[in-house]
Amino acid sequence: MSKTMRCVVEHITFQSAETGYSVLRVSSSDYKSLVTVVGNFLGVGVGTVLQCEGDWKTSRFGQQFECERWEEVMPATAYGIEKYLGSGLVKGIGPRFARLIVAKFGTETIHVIENDIKRLYEVEGIGKKRVEQIQESWAKQKDIKNVMLFLQGHGVSVAYATKIYGKYGQDSVEMVKSNPYRLADEIWGIGFKTADGIAQKLGYEKSDPRRCRSGLLYTLQVFSEDGHCFGEEESLVSETVKLLEADEETIRTALEDMCENGLLVREEERVYLPAFFKAEKSVAEGLAILVRTSGDSLFKLSVDIDELQREAGVTYDEVQIAAIRQAIASKVMVLTGGPGTGKTTTTRAIIAALEAAKLRILLAAPTGRAAKRMSEATGKEAKTIHRLLEYNPQEGCNRNADNPLEGDVLIVDECSMIDLMLMYFLVKAIPPHMRLVMVGDTDQLPSVGAGNVLRDIILSNVVPVVRLTRIFRQAQSSRIVMNAHAINQGRFPDISNGLQTDFFFLPQSDAETVVKDIVALVRDRLPRAYKVRSSQIQVLSPMQRGTLGTVNLNRALQEALNPGKGGLVRGAVSFRRGDRVMQLKNNYDKDVYNGDMGHIVSIDREEQSLKVSFDGREVDYDGSDLDELTLSYATTIHKSQGSEFPIVVMPVLMAHFVMLQRNLIYTGITRAKKICVLVGETKALNTAIRNVSSLQRYTRLSQRLAEMVKSL
Repeated sequence: MSKTMRCVVEHITFQSAETGYSVLRVSSSDYKSLVTVVGNFLGVGVGTVLQCEGDWKTSRFGQQFECERWEEVMPATAYGIEKYLGSGLVKGIGPRFARLIVAKFGTETIHVIENDIKRLYEVEGIGKKRVEQIQESWAKQKDIKNVMLFLQGHGVSVAYATKIYGKYGQDSVEMVKSNPYRLADEIWGIGFKTADGIAQKLGYEKSDPRRCRSGLLYTLQVFSEDGHCFGEEESLVSETVKLLEADEETIRTALEDMCENGLLVREEERVYLPAFFKAEKSVAEGLAILVRTSGDSLFKLSVDIDELQREAGVTYDEVQIAAIRQAIASKVMVLTGGPGTGKTTTTRAIIAALEAAKLRILLAAPTGRAAKRMSEATGKEAKTIHRLLEYNPQEGCNRNADNPLEGDVLIVDECSMIDLMLMYFLVKAIPPHMRLVMVGDTDQLPSVGAGNVLRDIILSNVVPVVRLTRIFRQAQSSRIVMNAHAINQGRFPDISNGLQTDFFFLPQSDAETVVKDIVALVRDRLPRAYKVRSSQIQVLSPMQRGTLGTVNLNRALQEALNPGKGGLVRGAVSFRRGDRVMQLKNNYDKDVYNGDMGHIVSIDREEQSLKVSFDGREVDYDGSDLDELTLSYATTIHKSQGSEFPIVVMPVLMAHFVMLQRNLIYTGITRAKKICVLVGETKALNTAIRNVSSLQRYTRLSQRLAEMVKSL
């Protein structure tokens, strides 16, 4: 027989952002000390009052209350009211004012706020502005209550219910009832599986057409997250059947209907989301027009290589000179090469040559860090592609076909990071007379988003490509550079260590010990040896989950480098002043983008908000924004693309087997500017070097581009 327990959440021991499984320490009037409650509590925060239904179980951790069902309830005791008000749910009341208000009104506090709010002026320190803020927030909380109760009753967490209400307001219940699958398309953080869980509780059948449509869209979205621009029809159908456990005929009927109605685009056996189909065709057409269009000055330019070398104080080799001449003679070109081959020097020479010809040059890169590096390397202003295109969330890109970029040449760095959709917006804004120089390392990981743009452009064989292969003498003294090239060529690197080297391998096979070794390296050994701050050391991991994933490494590193309490809790993460953090999604309102890294400069526990400094620019986050941030003492190698760090520490163990690929290790090593330390197993490193079977991405950009150029 199930039991009930009313309790207040005092501490969150663990909370999975993926599954919602949580371990809570709670207080209850039925028990003298804190008790442990386990169950699915995604979105529940400290101070929440819960009515739990379940039973007591004995585990290796002792007695635990296993919660099967729960609901959030209004607190009845003064202590519970204080915890509730201080949790951040009501704007204007943080822990301090919650304590003062409850000290004044006790168990009558809720009645006072609801029916006689002006009495709050009796509390010392509360003025008109704060009372108005509390009144507005409380009214919103009352409005949201029915919506929240309905959504929670159908398995939606408090955090997601708040987002749903923010999107649909009082129409939330009706919208969710009519088509819960819209949630997956329209609200960031809510995936198909969450929406499907709600739908099933609402009684949706497995073969409901709305479910089939959403399942097909979700499967294609999963394909795109793996880098594919389309799905092969048979694979799309079979994966959707597996996902939905619905019959194949129903899925095929839904697919036909979606193609007929323009929700999907079918081209032979390929099925596209419409945005990707349009983008792929438009990028091919736009680049083809650039390749085929000759600007008035295209063949009138000349360059004095000797003069360029004298001014730069550099002697270029024959390949670099060929690159300079190619840039002078081409409308579109690609410059590629690995570390130490002179990409930066050659890019500076190309800029100098084109400036000598009086051409106006624009510089850009996909991320803020990459743009900053480009500015430092060239001495010229470089912008992120989003800023170059003057993007804003209300209107999209201000720079487009109707309002193109102004200039004669666009040079874009780190082009291996550019996905299909970003290239689509960029190409639309390039006028026919403009030259385009793309710089990047094709041996790095491809873009996080769908497509393989730089590689596809090279494979099309219609754009001139200059490959820098010679490793310059200065770079040859760097074992980071030489080992990166060795790995890229399938050879095992030099891991002999030594006092004068910049590349170290520390053998260790036990994952828990590796975590301790990494903490010691970042906190003590490397700062002491190289006279650097721990903030200049970046830990990179192939994965997010597991003992050596970024989640666990961040937890360990935060405790070692920035211990203490008093932060803002979001799920299982406590954000503290001084923490290193990363943005997880593009937020155009804040002008911060996926992968941008900064540090927390201040926390306001009363307002449940914090400020993050991104390269000196401070950005405000309130409680509802915190799921856009994560700790970044450790980050994935994928997220590190376009960045460079003085010192990189990277675990490489067989535990990462599924992710051990040559281009992953190569990318990680090349993020290190001065020192690179690998910790792990030589077997794992060898496995990665041998594994070149990285996932083939489904894309037709190279074929389209070749066909388009031929047809013009």
